[in-house]
Amino acid sequence: MKHAEVGFLMTDEVVSVVGRTPFADVAGLLVEHDISGVPVVDEDDRVIGIVSQTDLIARRDLTAQELMSAPAVTVHAEQTVTEAARLMTRRGVERLPVIDEEDRLVGIVTRRDLLRVFLCPDHEIHRRLIEEVLGETMGLGTDAVDVHVVDGVVTLDGRLARSSQIPIVLRLAGQLDGVVAVADRLTARFDDSRLSQPDRSTSSTNSVPR
Repeated sequence: MKHAEVGFLMTDEVVSVVGRTPFADVAGLLVEHDISGVPVVDEDDRVIGIVSQTDLIARRDLTAQELMSAPAVTVHAEQTVTEAARLMTRRGVERLPVIDEEDRLVGIVTRRDLLRVFLCPDHEIHRRLIEEVLGETMGLGTDAVDVHVVDGVVTLDGRLARSSQIPIVLRLAGQLDGVVAVADRLTARFDDSRLSQPDRSTSSTNSVPR
């Protein structure tokens, strides 16, 4: 199952500054490009921080390095959009510089960019759930689970062969781009949950030295 990656959404022509860039120049770039923040990079184009509008309002007559928030919260191009969105929420940021394996700046992704994925139409989510999650990944027939999607909320209703399949289906559905929540109405014909648990008595016996 494929997930949208940050590299496909990011803007690769990034407005950035170096540490010695004066306050006035940073402010001018934000206004000129209608953006709310810029990455600060070193001489090797590695991200060392971020300067936002809030940083500028709080202090004046400083350089970018004195103004910036550091270390910068960054993301790699191969990470999924879902991972980037969760990182933004957890760290309370509006934008993420995108870096390569050597921490060099290659792009930037914003909340607005991510919204383009999370506004995925219900019919597209429905199609991907049936074809990619249930079909390709789980190997289930198209009639094994009834899938309903309303405003990104997925309801899964049906009876699977084994109980161990249920958490897998729920997890994969929840990871799909555009899914807001998953309602579980799944049951199973056979409870195989105990089969995966080790036999403690056997393990204890085998662990006793002879």
